[in-house]
Amino acid sequence: MKRLCKQTFTRGANWFLVLLSIALVLTGCNPGETAPLGTFVDDLGRSVTIERIPQRIVSLAPSNTEILFALGLGEEVVGVTDWCDFPPEALDKEKVGAYDTPDIEKIRALNPDLILVAYGTSMDVINTLEGLGLTVFGIKSTDLDDVLNDIRTVGNITGKELEAQALTSEMESRIEAVTDETSELEQRPRVFYIVWHDPLWTAGSETFIHELIEKAGGVNICQNITGYATISIEEVVARNPEVIIASEWSFDWANNETLLEGTDARQNGRIYQGDDDLVQRSGPRLGEGLEWFAYFIHPEIFEEPEG
Repeated sequence: MKRLCKQTFTRGANWFLVLLSIALVLTGCNPGETAPLGTFVDDLGRSVTIERIPQRIVSLAPSNTEILFALGLGEEVVGVTDWCDFPPEALDKEKVGAYDTPDIEKIRALNPDLILVAYGTSMDVINTLEGLGLTVFGIKSTDLDDVLNDIRTVGNITGKELEAQALTSEMESRIEAVTDETSELEQRPRVFYIVWHDPLWTAGSETFIHELIEKAGGVNICQNITGYATISIEEVVARNPEVIIASEWSFDWANNETLLEGTDARQNGRIYQGDDDLVQRSGPRLGEGLEWFAYFIHPEIFEEPEG
């Protein structure tokens, strides 16, 4: 079997420090300086001017929080949403409410020089924050390539270009380690992903989950559906998934629902519990989520990932 090589963000630290030192010498900057940056176009199509390297950042999405910490910006993060729980250090940050209904006054009191928003934050909230003189930058990833590009963009607007390059290179290596094994497979099991079971929600095309299923060597039985949507259990049974991956909240239901008894997945004991945070957050851990999907779908090729 092929053991997936799981690189860590700290691997090659000496190499990274050498590159960072060279970059600082060439630019004439000290690590603590807040050098002027420029104007960038965010994923919402807005031109946003970042005058200085941000020192106080508020994240309005768990995925953004994970990106910021992975780039070494944990100290600069001063506020996060109620749902930001990774890495564990994020739990110690000031909570500013939900991503769609944040506490505007609490954010204002934190005096941020950058607010990083994502899909789900309304334009009304964004306009209100900008009306207070705050800098808001939008990230909206729709696939893995978008995630990699957005990580590089966050690196650009926060003075962490080298860290972003190292992180995206590590992610690309993990993705390629899977797709090198699955891209030419002829046997591609039918896969059904359960987001929630009451009512039954799944992930169709134009979702990270769909892309992960495909790259992991499976066929999403709901690829004819766009985005996240409901589906009848009768339709699921008719499509007869060979593999079912269920969210933590729906795993027991998938194992006990009588209507699923006749599916190949139940008959062959191929119902797996996935980790929503690894596959639904558009952040650095999507590569790990892909490794788990590959193991669930093709255990004859991939060993169980570590961790």
